[in-house]
Amino acid sequence: MTVLDQSPPAIGAHTGGPVPVSPHARRGGLKAGESRLGILLLLPALIAFCVVVLFPFLEALGLSLFQYTIEMSEPKYIGLENFARVLSDPAIRQSFFATIIYVAGATTLSIVLGLAWALVLNQPFPGRDALRGLSLLPWVMPAVVAAFLWGWIFNSRYGLLNAAALELGLIDFPKAWLSDATGAMAAVIITKVWFSVPLFMAFFLAGLANLDRDQIDAARVDGAGNWAVLRDHVIPHLKPVLLVTVVLGMIGNLQHFDTIWALTGGGPVRATAVLSIEVYRRAFEQWDIGLAACIGVVWVALIMPPAYFYLRQLMKGTE
Repeated sequence: MTVLDQSPPAIGAHTGGPVPVSPHARRGGLKAGESRLGILLLLPALIAFCVVVLFPFLEALGLSLFQYTIEMSEPKYIGLENFARVLSDPAIRQSFFATIIYVAGATTLSIVLGLAWALVLNQPFPGRDALRGLSLLPWVMPAVVAAFLWGWIFNSRYGLLNAAALELGLIDFPKAWLSDATGAMAAVIITKVWFSVPLFMAFFLAGLANLDRDQIDAARVDGAGNWAVLRDHVIPHLKPVLLVTVVLGMIGNLQHFDTIWALTGGGPVRATAVLSIEVYRRAFEQWDIGLAACIGVVWVALIMPPAYFYLRQLMKGTE
């Protein structure tokens, strides 16, 4: 074959030199590699989530469809009867009511007092930083220790609350706070608020750190008082933080157990038996595993809406 018989190479054909790589192909390869690396980094957390959260929830969901007590050798399938019992049992309905009161009271007071204390600690005064550090002590204290501390305060014989009330003439004789339904609910709410205020205070202080002081000073010059500044400038600025704290507070209070159990044990007469206490009693005192699993499933369903809004807010912050 002569040189004249050789046809020219086709356009884009490889002629022996290095093959050029387009920028799009290079970027596609980098993205694919980053995706694989991201999956590998997430794999341990995903495995831990499946083992610790997903599989136990699916098992509880399955158990909720069975009647299973300590006297039974194997579970008996009953369908949705446990859910019907949850809706018709007066004790469980009382637990739902107690949960609503506890979550509403503890969340609202924690946010209001946390915001108020953050506004105080946001002002410049000597010793402010030290007071900020001391304010976090209740939050780092173990919940059971906090419950025993407040149990001593509410004690009917030698509690600090009765001693102060008697000294001030507010009561004529010592009151058994933890033996009264209203007093016990107030006690567990106050204990949880004392435990939660430092965390919410820290959230609000972080939000106040980037508040525009010039805007506040301009409002003061225009004659705005403290309430007007709080309503028109501080609260709108803290709106994202308020949303996060409300949702976090609801989630935490819906699943709270240790402080209530150590302080009142769910009493008196089930007055403080929130859903977490009810699940524990059904599972480990009455050994009704199927019904306890059903209550737990309903409990998770109650936690899911605030958790969804919390995650949605976090995703908005990363966009």
